[in-house]
Amino acid sequence: MATVRRIWCCRVCYKPMQRLDARDLAILRTLCTEGRISKTDLAARVGLSPTPCWERLAKLERAGVIQGYGAQVALRAIGPHVVIFATVELDGHRAEDFRRFEAAMQRLPEVTGVWALGGGFDYLVQVITRDIDSYQRMIDGLLEEEIGLARYYTYIVTKSVKSAPPPLDFLAGL
Repeated sequence: MATVRRIWCCRVCYKPMQRLDARDLAILRTLCTEGRISKTDLAARVGLSPTPCWERLAKLERAGVIQGYGAQVALRAIGPHVVIFATVELDGHRAEDFRRFEAAMQRLPEVTGVWALGGGFDYLVQVITRDIDSYQRMIDGLLEEEIGLARYYTYIVTKSVKSAPPPLDFLAGL
């Protein structure tokens, strides 16, 4: 029996296929919470026979609505770690300044998320690393690279309060 792995729902595509219907959303919702569900069980859950369900799933993948599959890993099982968010302001605001900073972020494996912001800060950066010293060494290296950091503010996560898939029905206007 084939198995579908957990979907990275937070990466739902911005350009809609045509329009997702209730069954498409049911497939996505189910995969967000039960990524290893079998195709047969997925079909039963959303009220379809297996072949039409699999065809819809393939269509969602081709359209880029489903951008990947993966597992949620319990980081504590891997070893000690710290999750850090940093807000970043750049010295300059030309296209080249943004490209230089973004390229530097792409090179760092401990940087797990970067979002460009509108408002007071230019970026929000998520870092997962072994400890505060590792984070500081990373920051020191970035400052030595002269990638245009004007200032950064560090926020250390003390506990995870909520982690949930996106509100698909709400986003679809249902």
